[in-house]
Amino acid sequence: MLRLVLLLMPPLLYAQRQFYENKFTIGALFTKDDTDVELAFKYAAQWHSLYSGEGTSYNTITRRLPQGNTFASSKIVCNMTKTENRLIAIFGPDSLKTSAMVQSICKKLEIPHIQTSWQPSTNYPPIIALNFYPAADLLAEGFATIVKHMNWKSYAIAYQRDEGLIRLQGVLKIPESTDNPVTVRQVAQNADNRPMFKLLKMSGITKIILDCDTDEIINMLQQAKEVGLLTYPTSYLLTSLDAHTVDYSVLDTSANITMVRLFDPSNEQLVRHLKSWEVGEMRSNRQVTTTPETVRTDSALMIDAVNLLVEAVNHLNKTEIISPRAMVCEESDTWEGGYRIAAYMKEHRLPAPITGPIVFDQFGRRTNFNLQLIELNSNLVKATWCPANGTRLNITISAKQRQQMVLRSLQKQKIVVSSKIVDPYLMELNASHASDSLSSRYEGYAVDLIELIARELNFTYVFTITESNGNYDESSGLWNGVVGDVVNGVAQLGICDLTITHQRRQAVDFSNPFMTLGISILYKKPTPGEPNMFAFIDPLAQDVWMYTATAYLGVSVVLYLIARMAPGDWENPHPCEENPTELENAWNLGNALWLTMGSIMTQGCDILPKGISSRMAVSMWWFFSLLMTSSYTANLAAYLSKERLGVSINSVDDLVAQNKIKFGTLINGSTYEFFKESNYSKYQAVWNKMSGFKPSTFVGKNNEGVRKVLNKNQEYAFFMESASMEYEISKQCELAEIGDWLDSKGYGIAMPIDAPYRGEINSAILKYQESGALQTLKKKWWKDLIKKEPCEIEETDEKKDEGLKLANVGGVFLVLGFGITVSFCIAVAEFLWNVRSIATQEGVSYWTVLKSELKFAVNFWVTQKAVRAEVKEPASPPEADQNEDPDDKVFETQGSIFNLQILPRISTNRSGSTLS
Repeated sequence: MLRLVLLLMPPLLYAQRQFYENKFTIGALFTKDDTDVELAFKYAAQWHSLYSGEGTSYNTITRRLPQGNTFASSKIVCNMTKTENRLIAIFGPDSLKTSAMVQSICKKLEIPHIQTSWQPSTNYPPIIALNFYPAADLLAEGFATIVKHMNWKSYAIAYQRDEGLIRLQGVLKIPESTDNPVTVRQVAQNADNRPMFKLLKMSGITKIILDCDTDEIINMLQQAKEVGLLTYPTSYLLTSLDAHTVDYSVLDTSANITMVRLFDPSNEQLVRHLKSWEVGEMRSNRQVTTTPETVRTDSALMIDAVNLLVEAVNHLNKTEIISPRAMVCEESDTWEGGYRIAAYMKEHRLPAPITGPIVFDQFGRRTNFNLQLIELNSNLVKATWCPANGTRLNITISAKQRQQMVLRSLQKQKIVVSSKIVDPYLMELNASHASDSLSSRYEGYAVDLIELIARELNFTYVFTITESNGNYDESSGLWNGVVGDVVNGVAQLGICDLTITHQRRQAVDFSNPFMTLGISILYKKPTPGEPNMFAFIDPLAQDVWMYTATAYLGVSVVLYLIARMAPGDWENPHPCEENPTELENAWNLGNALWLTMGSIMTQGCDILPKGISSRMAVSMWWFFSLLMTSSYTANLAAYLSKERLGVSINSVDDLVAQNKIKFGTLINGSTYEFFKESNYSKYQAVWNKMSGFKPSTFVGKNNEGVRKVLNKNQEYAFFMESASMEYEISKQCELAEIGDWLDSKGYGIAMPIDAPYRGEINSAILKYQESGALQTLKKKWWKDLIKKEPCEIEETDEKKDEGLKLANVGGVFLVLGFGITVSFCIAVAEFLWNVRSIATQEGVSYWTVLKSELKFAVNFWVTQKAVRAEVKEPASPPEADQNEDPDDKVFETQGSIFNLQILPRISTNRSGSTLS
């Protein structure tokens, strides 16, 4: 028997030794009750003991450390290392303060220290330590990349603990943050943070990065909801890696909430481990309520950490047996296997880890992981990021999927549209205007436009009315009107005659312009001035008329003198006589005046000069006459039309140059700001003059400015946007647009900054622009629904009145009548003078000659006149008749203007003597 015992003893001792050497202990330290992490730690080690097939078993021990008491915690840790003979590693704790103490003990004893919670990167840990949580600086870089790709132009950072600023240090270092305002606020735990959220809302901030404990997320968002900062399209980025485990159904929110997670809850290994939890706890009559969707990051990290530790120990134990032993903190005792395990864990790659690829640097910091971006109530991963990507975000959804997500968010709620009552954009519903499919009591261009967009994107809407487009109050720093509603979250869209300006663009985003316009001048149509009978004189200035008349007289005299001196103008009076004794010159002063007058009147003359010098002089006068007559004719029509239309303005230069017409614009509107902020000298002059009028010429509403323009008791011009001006002109025929556009801009739909649905609205607007629907819509409200008969009648009248009236050209008739009257008077005087001359020369009574000449003159059928005319004297006594010579009955009418041929021929020789 003794021999049998001696023979069996060595194998039994070897087996006992082998069993003892293949059994290890793993310790874990906790500072708070965290059932899930403890279950993950316990059953991960247990699973390897039961199912790994390596022949090793792993025992787990846990200890609770008092928070904030590092001395008591150090005693607990040292007691663990002293009493546990097979301790190969220590996990935890998650407290920053206590963790540093535990790390120090593990470093001294050279026991691997493994962590699964966030730690700052300010101090590099010893090489004996490993942290499965992503390195703080790399995680901060990931958050910064996400924020950059969100294209947030203005946002706020709300953090709970100071370490939150370390997690977000990458966001705070974004270069664009100097251009895009970033507000940083700290929130208090278990306190009322509504004033802070209300202040953010009043500042127009709708993008918030929230860094707080996972258990505080619902409380924070609930307070934000109470102040109206949790409505669509307000956006939140939650930095907690466990934010996806929270139930948000209690919020009933339509806000965009983006979360970041480290692993996929549907991971097969995770599901398998959860099953082992349920089975193990069922043996103890305990129930596990954790589901894959509610597993927190530290639990998943704990599973990966235990798996990697066990694999490392199993592999190392095959090459060289690992022999851990109890160690005392107070002694200079170290375990030679600790560094070996830590170094192998840093180099070994765990196959298919739950939390993604696990890679460590030389200090045990995790440098490889995958961040997944997901939206609230959606398991669809929008994008991923890993440190190897740098500043590039890997988008995992298609553009169509993104659009579908945006549209689903848009369609889940009723969109509030802010506008103001202004014709024809928004008006009280008129029964005579049959608008289709309108769910509100308003009508107009804005209603039809939003109706088209709503049909395209399949969302519902409701209008809220405000008083103005939106002005910025520098004293309070707040916006009012339509822009204020969008900034404050009262409305998701703002639509009216809202001009896209740089200042407004800083507060809200705008869609693509749905209407292009510019600033122009609204003024009354020119009214006819007082008729001027002598308007035909206006084409030439008074001094030109004087110079022309002087030139006429001067040239006539000069021509007379030249003709007297020019040999070519002395002619033979008898062409049949080859050698005349005297020559004749036809150019007396009267003929010279007649030639120059006929030339300037473009009628010519019956006699022309024959000398070289005289022809030269006449040619120059003809050239002068041609230019003067052509210039007068060209300008006559323009001046007569100007006289008919009266005085008017044609441009902004004309408006600034005069002092009779005052002008203004809508106060605090985009046109007002355009002139106020312009650096162009012309527009500065407009602003200086416009702002200096007393009383003020600025108006509160456009229709008030239109009324001032139409007021006949004052001269007023109104700077107005062309689209609204076109509508007013179509209603009021007395109005007219003056000059060209001073600028070019557009009306857009306002929405919160970085609104996710901006692209969809832009696509809808572009579609309707290309199809012509927007042009049809404008035609409907600018022309089709406006009664145009008055304007059409006036246009017809204008066409009839295109000809010049008698009042405009009456002076020409007056001159004609005056000239004919004067010429007739001269003719009468000439006739009477001739009668007197005949009566004197012939010794006949004046009345006898007058009667004879008048009798002949009224015989219109007589076309010839005798050289001598008979004058019948009254009957005389017979004696007188017998003594009188019959030749005395006939006299020569040498003074008659009809019988010039009986005058003696008088010639003037070259010496100036008279021959008869």
